[in-house]
Formats: sequence, structure tokens, C-alpha cells
Amino acid sequence: MTTKADVIIIGASASGLMCAIEAGKRGRSVIVLDHANKAGKKILMSGGGRCNFTNYQVDADNYLSHNPHFCKSALSRFTQWDFLALVDKYQIPFHERDHGQLFCDESARNILNMLLTEARMAGVNIQLNTEITAVDKIALDKFDRNTDHGFDLRTKLGNYRCSSLVIASGGLSIPRMGASAFGYRLAKQFGINVWPTRAGLVPFTLQPGDKTQLAELSGIAIDTHISTAIQGFRENTLFTHRGLSGPAILQISSYWKAGEIVSMNLCPAVTIIDELKTLQQQRPQLHLNNALHNWLPRRVIATLLKGLPLEATLQSLSSRQLEAIDEYIHHWKIKPNGTEGYRTAEVTIGGVDCNALSSKTMESTQVKGLFFIGEVVDVTGWLGGYNFQWAWASGWCAGQYT
Repeated sequence: MTTKADVIIIGASASGLMCAIEAGKRGRSVIVLDHANKAGKKILMSGGGRCNFTNYQVDADNYLSHNPHFCKSALSRFTQWDFLALVDKYQIPFHERDHGQLFCDESARNILNMLLTEARMAGVNIQLNTEITAVDKIALDKFDRNTDHGFDLRTKLGNYRCSSLVIASGGLSIPRMGASAFGYRLAKQFGINVWPTRAGLVPFTLQPGDKTQLAELSGIAIDTHISTAIQGFRENTLFTHRGLSGPAILQISSYWKAGEIVSMNLCPAVTIIDELKTLQQQRPQLHLNNALHNWLPRRVIATLLKGLPLEATLQSLSSRQLEAIDEYIHHWKIKPNGTEGYRTAEVTIGGVDCNALSSKTMESTQVKGLFFIGEVVDVTGWLGGYNFQWAWASGWCAGQYT
């Protein structure tokens, strides 16, 4: 027996649920299929369980893609304010953190419950523990479905047929949550280009020598400005027993290329040479290490700056030495060994080629009735609620046309 629906969405994800809600509101019969045992698992674990669900400031510049203009259409038609209106409708308390990031006051479950309630009101059928074993494109009888295209899906629990198929299966990040390459395989099955993928928003691992040296700093976080040749971020860097983490590292990891040296400004709040020259006049007998303690923890000074004349008095330092100290602190260099990979990555960079999709509908330009939304698409946001906003926006757009 084959179960029929107008729309089948693969993935009870943020984007999948949003798409289901919108399609259901239009009177379409909608089934959401997911191999997991719970809907919205990534929503529940995001933001430390508080779900950084969007950001007050959203722009295309906050996203990486081989087609940087693709996301503009969706983000402009379903904005952060539209999602906030839904949050307000359900009276979900939230707060703002640094850089416009919005989190639930209580629990990420508030966001998931909101979406599941909306889906239920829209008549959406969510079926979990359902693994797709095959997908085939078929020709449907126009009289039967008022369309000339459709898809047959086979699962161990039965077969399904639909005229619109939406892939909201996510990327490869956090495999313990059930991440898989399903969406990429399906795109390739239908001849759709998929850009190579890699882990994004992920901690760095270190070269063995650096790891041994920096192990003493495990647990310390400092304000930094970290940069590659093409991008930079000012956020906290956290030293861990495995390497480098924290918001600054996660942000820059999405732009970092293997083998590239990263530059870190250890004191972005001040210009060290100016501060030291002032102290040179005021407290000439002060030792350099004590002076630097005004801006850096002592363990950081002893570990990262041990190549500097830390025991020298300020009055003994020449202008050239002060310049060298300034350069070293504001441009401390390190060459990561790699990243922790998909195991701890928050997102997957790369994916289904945007040039193979309509930016208005998220439908494939090659396969009628086939849609791709959310993380499976080659659109990756910064840390700070941007990936959820892409999920809401791309899902909403597809939901208007499925």
C-alpha cells in the first residue's frame, strides 16, 4: 500500500518543520518523515539548550556560499522580525546577548513546541523512526494529482508518493544527533551539483608542540581579534585541553583553510605600545610582565609571551623593543593542525549548489517538484542565530510553492 500526500518533507528539522507549517497552511496535505526518534533534535541542543533562534541584525554578509547573493531573496521575504512575531504569539520569553544574538530565557523546547503546535494546527503528519531506502521520480496522472511529476519513496515501514518532495535532511555536523549525507546523495542521484563539504563553526586542534605548550592554559578565555587573510572576528578565545575553541575560533574556522596561519590580537581593547610608553613615564621601574598583567592573565603572559623580555623594567626598553612587543602581542601567530571535524562542528559548509535552485522557491531548476532547504544547501551562517534564520527563511519560502 502506498500513502499519498501533496508534499513530503524529509527531515523534521528547523527548516523542515517551517516548510511543513507553511505548506499545511495552504491546504496541502503534508507528511514529514525523519529517521530519528524525536523531531527537532538540533533545535533542542542548540545554544546550550537555550536555542539561539535568530539575530537582530541579519544580512547576506553573515553567510558563506559559492553564490553569496542566493540567500538574499529568502532572508528578505521571511525576516528575523517575522520569526520574532511568531515567538511573541506564543509569549516565549527571550533575551539578547552580544552582537544581537537572541536566546530563549527558559528552554529551546519552547521553540520546538511552538513549531510542533503550528504544524499540528496546519494538519501536518510527522512520522519518526522512518528511514528512506529509495527515492524515484515518476510521472503522475494529471487528473489524479493535477500535476505531471511526482516521487515515489520506499521505507521499511511502507511506501509513499507525493508531487512535491522537500529535502530538509541537514548536513554532516554532529553525527551523534543522526546527521547523514542523505541529502547530498539524493541531489547527486538527480544530477544536481553538490559542492564539497567541510566542518564549520568548529574548534581547532593544534600541532603536538603547540598543544603541549598551551595545555597549561586549559580553561582560560580571553578577548581576542582573530583573523585569516580574508576575514576577522573579535570574540573570546577559549584554550582547551584539545586545542582552541570559543566564539572567535568557531567563527574563523569557517574561513580557515588547512595549512593556513591564524593571526590573533591578544589585546584588541588597547594599543600596547601606547599603553607601555605611558607606563614608561609613570612607572619606569615596573617590570614588563607586571605591566602586561593589566590586560592579560599571568598564565597567558608566561605561556604565550615567554619570548619577550618579561623581567625587564619598562625604562630599560628601547623604542625598537616596544615596537617588537606591540607587534608580537597584536599579531600572535599560530598554525592549527586541523579542526575537530564534524563530531563537534555546529554546521556543514558546502552542499547543494545554489545555482541549481531557484532563490525564490528553493526548487531545483533541473528536477521539477524537488526542493532543498536549510543546512543541506550551500549557505552557511556565522555563529549567532544566523543558521536558524536561514532555516526559517528557506523553509518558509519553499512552503509557499510546494
